[in-house]
Amino acid sequence: MFRMNAKLAKIRAGNYAKGDFIIADAKDGDMSNPIPGTGPIRDKDGKFVRFRTRAEFLEMITDLIRQDLLDIMLVSCSNLELLQEAGAFKNSPVRPAFRANDTTDIWGARPNGYGKLGPSRPFRTPSLKRISEAKLGNLGLYSITFVNDIEADLRSLEAFSEFREDAAKNGIEYFLEVFNPNVECGIAPADVGSFVNDNLARCLSGVLRADRPQFLKYPYNGAKALEELASYDPQLVVGVLGGGAGTTRDTFELLFQAEKYGARVALFGRKINLAESQLDMVRHMRAVADGEMRPLEAVRSYHAVLKEKGISPVRSLDDDSIVTEAVLKAAASA
Repeated sequence: MFRMNAKLAKIRAGNYAKGDFIIADAKDGDMSNPIPGTGPIRDKDGKFVRFRTRAEFLEMITDLIRQDLLDIMLVSCSNLELLQEAGAFKNSPVRPAFRANDTTDIWGARPNGYGKLGPSRPFRTPSLKRISEAKLGNLGLYSITFVNDIEADLRSLEAFSEFREDAAKNGIEYFLEVFNPNVECGIAPADVGSFVNDNLARCLSGVLRADRPQFLKYPYNGAKALEELASYDPQLVVGVLGGGAGTTRDTFELLFQAEKYGARVALFGRKINLAESQLDMVRHMRAVADGEMRPLEAVRSYHAVLKEKGISPVRSLDDDSIVTEAVLKAAASA
């Protein structure tokens, strides 16, 4: 059994305990901005040299799977195909997952991408039928973005309905990612959490249990919004997405606050992919999620490991210990 499944069963049964928090690595950046999405290669001084090749990216993913601290590895279906052929997931309790759609708000192309050019539009590259036939795995990520525009949101909801039918027909389970609006939509920043919560809960209200997501991937809009959603329906397991890279303190602080205020899953992409040492970042994330370290303690420990291994940090310890993301500052741990 995949570790994710066992943990979800405990969470839904009301038996969550430290150690049951689910951590996913979102290595699906090639569905957005493929070449930078592989992450940086740095020199001995920590300066950027180049981006990883696809082969180097797949090697890094394989190392993280074999480390056996993650619960889910999310990748594109084309990379999942190669990883499965190479036996990366063989006998592993880490569950493979693939990004099942690629809406326009995640389209990235240097220098600026498409994300802010207009309301999110639904689009799906992957074929669930082909993925099912190839037996690559049966857990997909579906994302949706509400923008307070009737026509745009209707198109997104209709596409979500079509996806659920397609997933059921092909034996695919999914988790649901909901982003904050990708364009200015007349909602005050303080109200975005309520807007996302209501749209998220409403879009699932007419969905039977068999077609509901395994869990959510959801932006952290502060403790109040997270607590509201997490307590609304205990069967709806809430997970937080990582957002931007930020500092190492931001990474651990988000994980700590998410668990404290009701999230039971964290799905971090850039916060892992841009780390100086991804394996050590994941190890410290696990320690914070399991209550073995506080965020600032984990930052200091992570830097000590980098020093021991002769890896130059991108930021000094002092700079890396600062909480820079505004949504985290109000509830930052001591």
